[in-house]
This record gives sequence, C-alpha cells and structure tokens, in this order.
Amino acid sequence: MSAAQLQPSTFTQEVAAYLRYHRALGLRYQGVEYVLLPLGRYLAQNNAQDLDGPLYEGWRRAQVGLHSNSRRKAEQIVRKFCLYRRRTNPVFFVPSADAFSRLRPYVRPVIVEPEQIVRMLAATDQLAPHKTSPLHPVVARIATVLLYTTGLRSGEVRRLRVEDVEDNGSVLRICEFKFHKSRRVPLSESTQVEVQRYLRCRATFATDSPDQGPFLCNRSRGAIRPYSASGFKCLIHRLFKLAAVVDDEGRVPRVHDLRHSFAVQVLIRTYRNHGDPQALLPKLALYLGHVSIESTIHYLKLVPAVARLASSRFEAAFGRHVLGEPL
Repeated sequence: MSAAQLQPSTFTQEVAAYLRYHRALGLRYQGVEYVLLPLGRYLAQNNAQDLDGPLYEGWRRAQVGLHSNSRRKAEQIVRKFCLYRRRTNPVFFVPSADAFSRLRPYVRPVIVEPEQIVRMLAATDQLAPHKTSPLHPVVARIATVLLYTTGLRSGEVRRLRVEDVEDNGSVLRICEFKFHKSRRVPLSESTQVEVQRYLRCRATFATDSPDQGPFLCNRSRGAIRPYSASGFKCLIHRLFKLAAVVDDEGRVPRVHDLRHSFAVQVLIRTYRNHGDPQALLPKLALYLGHVSIESTIHYLKLVPAVARLASSRFEAAFGRHVLGEPL
C-alpha cells in the first residue's frame, strides 16, 4: 500500500491500533495520544491523505511556540510511530532523528523552604470563595499540604477521590499513576489532621456525595467536578505570588518544584537525624512511585543546605585523616 492510497481516516485507525498495542503491554501512552491525535487533525486541515516529508516539516514549524525540549519529545514520538508503520509498509515515511529540535538544559527547580510553605498556608486565607468553588481557600490549603508533605505529582493530587482516603485519613491510595502502577502513600500525623479537616468542609459542600467523588472539587454546570490541570496550576501559582515565594534569583517555582522540594527536604532531615542517605534512596523511590532510584536521584539537588550537611559529615568522619592525622 502506498502513501498516496491512504486516507486521513486510515491514519486515525493506525494511531488507535498503535495505542491499543502499547496499552496492552501496560503502558498508558497518554502523552503519545496527545501528540498523534492533533497531528491527525493537522493532516485533515491540510486535506492530506497521510504523513510525508513536507507535511511533517509543516507540522514541525507549527510547533514553534513550544519549548525546544517539548518539540523534541513530540518529534521522537512521531518518529517511533512512523517506524511502527514501516513494519507493515516498507515505503512509509520516517523522519530523520538528525533533524530533531535541539535539546536544551532543563530548568533548575526552585526548592521551596518550610517557612515559605508557612506563608503559602497563611495566604490561603486571602482567597475568597466564589460561586463555582465555595471551597477555594480550603482546597488551596490541602493541595499545598499534600504536594509538600507527600511529594505527589500534581496530576495525582487532582485525580484523588474521596474513596482513595483510607484508614481514617492516614493513607492515600494512588491509582493508575505514572508507569501504569498503583501505590499507597502513608501520611504524617499533621497531614492526617489536615485531610480530616478538609473532608469535613467538603461534606458541607458536596452534600450529595460526601463519601465519594473527586477529593478536590468545585462546581461546574451544576455538578461536582474535579479541578482541571490549568485551574489547579493557576491556583498554586496564585499562592506562590500571594506568599512571595521566590528563590535568590527572583524565580517563582513551578508546581512540580514542590515534588523536588519534598525530596530535598527528606534528604536534609536524613542528614540532620544522622541517617544513611544511601539507604534512603530505595525507600524514597518507592514512596515517590519511581521504578528505579535513577529517577529519584533526579530530584535530589545539591542545594546549599545539603552541601553543608554533607561536608560537615565528611569532615567529622575523615577530616583529621585528610589533614594527615591518624584516624
């Protein structure tokens, strides 16, 4: 079958088959779907029968507003899909990997300090309830608490349901998270108090579903609904602004930086409590929902506080030996 004989509907069917194949292997492939389906719409808008070199380059130019790393990832997804198509169609177009967008260094995370979190919690009192979200202040507070004390991904917090709160608020069940696996996350005593307090407030709002439904919720078109990704992001960023949370360079954190901050603060507490940082890694990886400690290491940044603690421990153990004195 030649590319000229294919129709855009065939492209859509191939995408559906591609997604089914990988999801049968236990992968979610949502990010892949978010790239390939818009590409199919782009082909339809251009009255194209299927993907070829000029159309691919046109699609690449249309992505110019995205970050270079995001463009590169999307290009890699399309190339893998094209390689999949070539298995059954030897002449199907496959873009060259040499033309991928240039990989740029990732943005350094802003590590949020405990005193800044205190200011954020205080700032939730400045948020006014409104018609569609009477729980606006308490949602902002519990979201901040969960992001900072559990290291959950923002999507995991948004997708929480009341039914996922187990053992009287002491454990959260995180379902179908990244890597298509689930886990249970124990909560600290102070976080348990916050969760129980929030659930009492939620019950006064969601009177028809106090024991089920989205954990963080608002009202849309008369129904109880979870927060959207953009709405949740705006809520946390508003708290950053209200609490004047910035680093020494004046940078405002991203929502995902709270996950970085959680991991770094756990490492700092391990040093201060004379624990073993190496023994911490597999436990932290399990808690964060990583498949290996390599992913966890990405979150452990050498911030000044960690550097000082590590240097002090090294000096106490080996400082005299470095200076030439016997151990």
